[in-house]
Amino acid sequence: MDLFSFDPQIFLSFFLTLFRISLIVFMLPFFGGENIPVPAKAALCLVLTLGLWPHLSFSADYFPAHPFMIALMILGELLLGLALGLIVRVLFAAIQTGGQLIGFQMGFAMVSVVDPSSGVSMAVTAHFLYMTSLLVFLSLNGHLHLLNALTHSFSLVPPGGLLLTPALSEQMIHYSSQIFVLAIKIASPVMVALFLVDLALALVAKAAPQMNVIFVGFPLKIAVGFLFLGTMFTIMGLYVQEFILLLGSMFQGVMLSGR
Repeated sequence: MDLFSFDPQIFLSFFLTLFRISLIVFMLPFFGGENIPVPAKAALCLVLTLGLWPHLSFSADYFPAHPFMIALMILGELLLGLALGLIVRVLFAAIQTGGQLIGFQMGFAMVSVVDPSSGVSMAVTAHFLYMTSLLVFLSLNGHLHLLNALTHSFSLVPPGGLLLTPALSEQMIHYSSQIFVLAIKIASPVMVALFLVDLALALVAKAAPQMNVIFVGFPLKIAVGFLFLGTMFTIMGLYVQEFILLLGSMFQGVMLSGR
């Protein structure tokens, strides 16, 4: 393909490929985070387009002639990026929710930090678990699975071809409903341990009312929380690994249900 031949068919095909890659990449985690400068993300989209265009590209016949149809096509591409990005964010939202529950029980709810990727204030335990799960996700090549889903979208969904169908809406609601369930599964060891500590402190306060349970309880709950927080990493790693193995089937199901 010669970029300097000024063939309209070639340029329209290039723009369609650029639309698909840029809108999806800006919606996906890690690639489209708020802490990444916009010029860097634009350069990434351009490099990916130049690399994929000779092998994966749309025909220029898909390019609409009317401006209104072009806007609808861009909205369809935006919906595809949001759908794929939501599936990945379910995992990290569940881990952050579990970290919030742990931080509340450990007494760290008042200690909050700002997440640089979303700009949302969260408990320090939630941010710690999020950063740990992010490193595990990247070490298990989760970002490569995202790029693999991007390449498969060229054969499964035409430009602007993803529609908000009842099947797609049902899948999105199902994935969103798993956030709290997964959060409880991840945080359950620490939550149960801290509950038993609270129960033991309540029995001690009942048996020895003169003892200052609050003075003893705070450092004890923090120590027990950190002890069981260290055992959580293996469980969290298994959940992240299982999630990555299911990413391909989830992405394919979403793209097929919205056609």
